Amino acid sequence: MLRRGGSASTLRRSRTSNLLLHSFPYRWDVTECAGAREKILIYGLGRSGRGVARFLAREGVRAEWHDAHPTAEDEALMQELGFLRGDPGGTYRTVVAAPGVPIDHADLLALSAGGAEIIGEVTLAARLRPHLPLVGVTGTAGKGGTTVLIAHLLRAQGLSALEGGNIDPPLLDVVDQAEVAVVELSSFQLERVPGLRLPVAVITNLGVDHLDRHRTVEAYHAAKLNITAGQEAEDVLVVPAGLEVRTRAQLRPFQPERLSLADGRELLPVADLPEGIHPANAAAAVLAAEALLTRLGRPVEPERLAAGLRSARPVAGRFETVARIGNVRFIEDSIATRTLAVEAALTRAVPPIAWLVGGRDKGADLVPLRAAAQGRVRRVIAFGEDGEKLARALGLPFETVPGTDGDTVMQAATRAGLEALGGPGGAGTVLLAPIGTSFDLFRDYKARGASFTRAARALVAGEVRA
Repeated sequence: MLRRGGSASTLRRSRTSNLLLHSFPYRWDVTECAGAREKILIYGLGRSGRGVARFLAREGVRAEWHDAHPTAEDEALMQELGFLRGDPGGTYRTVVAAPGVPIDHADLLALSAGGAEIIGEVTLAARLRPHLPLVGVTGTAGKGGTTVLIAHLLRAQGLSALEGGNIDPPLLDVVDQAEVAVVELSSFQLERVPGLRLPVAVITNLGVDHLDRHRTVEAYHAAKLNITAGQEAEDVLVVPAGLEVRTRAQLRPFQPERLSLADGRELLPVADLPEGIHPANAAAAVLAAEALLTRLGRPVEPERLAAGLRSARPVAGRFETVARIGNVRFIEDSIATRTLAVEAALTRAVPPIAWLVGGRDKGADLVPLRAAAQGRVRRVIAFGEDGEKLARALGLPFETVPGTDGDTVMQAATRAGLEALGGPGGAGTVLLAPIGTSFDLFRDYKARGASFTRAARALVAGEVRA
């Protein structure tokens, strides 16, 4: 069960080195869970919930599950694991809720009133693996790329490091496979991390997002800042230079124009970064990797860190060049639905730009995007549920691609983008940085990005005539 095990100041020694980590104020008694004296409910079976289920099964813990709309894949996995369907109106000691379920959901409020503790996968991982160092990364934009890059740099230094969390794979799928886990943390996940203490945490930036969930910018930022709430004086928080944060941790400000260690030693010029690696992500990753190595008592080798930067590769689906026709580049950034991420894509893309905009509007701030697009965007190609509405609000020249079949719409939009740049003999960038979410036409942003990639490569191969 989740049993009180002293205060949050109880110290445990990491098996990786002499790193001391605070335990949580509760510990999980797996023997009681396995003995069915602890009732556990997995609430929500998305990617996170399935990871929780697999992890508990490996631990020999039986759990029940609930999902309002389970897929056939979900039900097959639960049957394979021997987990029974639970009752959200029942009584449980612990509920592990998926990040997408709001903290004020009626079922969760009722379960909490009935005595259940509501936690998320990150808390579960930290409680059951208290000796595993976690590096946490959050931010409005850039957190996925930074997460992957930190893990890559740690591997370049000889550590067994894996990434997980909000980025694939789920955190609980990697906690037993690495010396260090680098975890991307969304604002949804950070609403459920009571007592979490991270030796190293990163905030890439703070903008505006998810107001449909958090309602106010202040509440959204407060959720993000939970990443440092449990940190102490010997911990490190990496932040953009100029960002004011109240924390007990040591601040390590980064500047995107300089890839340097905390003492100012430059590792390599920004111009030497591989294509697709954002300088801000790289600058933050360097400081985070250095901080963890120092905390673990491992030597910091600048040459190996520099080599790691040179060998880094962008995360698929994040400002990735997926095809070229002559001087026209097709860039897939389907995950760019936040203002900061879209603005970064517009700034980095080579003009003139044919900008594919669409999906389901989630209330992004368009003012910075109008400024970023000026003199760079030749035409907006609007698609999907709210594409035309977004295009009109941007005030840029646009054309609309109709349709409700995702692949057909994406083929037409990609072709229209190429034509806007003058066809195969033109120049510039066909950019998918859609602002809207993918759920109007696609399962998720990855499916939308994959559809764009197929359409672009079909144009290259001559399968679709421009």
